[in-house]
Amino acid sequence: MVNHVSEDRIIFRKHPPREYAAELRVKQSITGHQVMDSQVMTTLALSILISAALGSGMMAGLFCAFSNFVMRALSKLPPTMAIEAMQSINLAIVRPAFLIVFLGTGVACALAFGLGWQHLSKDTLVYVSAGGAIYALGSIAVTIAFNVPLNNRLAAVDPESEEGANLWQIYLTKWTRWNNVRSIATIVSTILLLLAVLHARGPV
Repeated sequence: MVNHVSEDRIIFRKHPPREYAAELRVKQSITGHQVMDSQVMTTLALSILISAALGSGMMAGLFCAFSNFVMRALSKLPPTMAIEAMQSINLAIVRPAFLIVFLGTGVACALAFGLGWQHLSKDTLVYVSAGGAIYALGSIAVTIAFNVPLNNRLAAVDPESEEGANLWQIYLTKWTRWNNVRSIATIVSTILLLLAVLHARGPV
């Protein structure tokens, strides 16, 4: 006749009830802490991701405003007035608030990806990496490589000089062209980051 011994009795033979209960509590405690840590990291990554999407959207709005309104308005002014206005804008815009949003959005994308590497879904990470890369290249890199040098050249000229008038025509065309690139890039990055947020939140 076959003796049927329950799994619990086998466990109790190997571990006395008190030792088994203590070991079980330790395992449950470790598992609970792991789940809690995972939830905290997911929440933190999601919060940073939302901040990145908002920052990208703010920069998209700023760049689009320049391409569609500011530069068009300046193009209708005499070169002297237009140069003086743009020089003033370039000085006024370099403020901590602008730099925090402009550079902080790129940092937020990297942080969201790094913190969410083991806690966010694969689709979410794909959207984050794509959105972050497009923002970094199309916004930050383009600004540093093209728009800032043009701003520096414009800052160095006399608004009332012939050199200034000639440079303004070049500046107006090239600066606006690269600003259009920044506008498109930040719109695309904002869409991708919003998709990342939706995927990270899961089905509603």
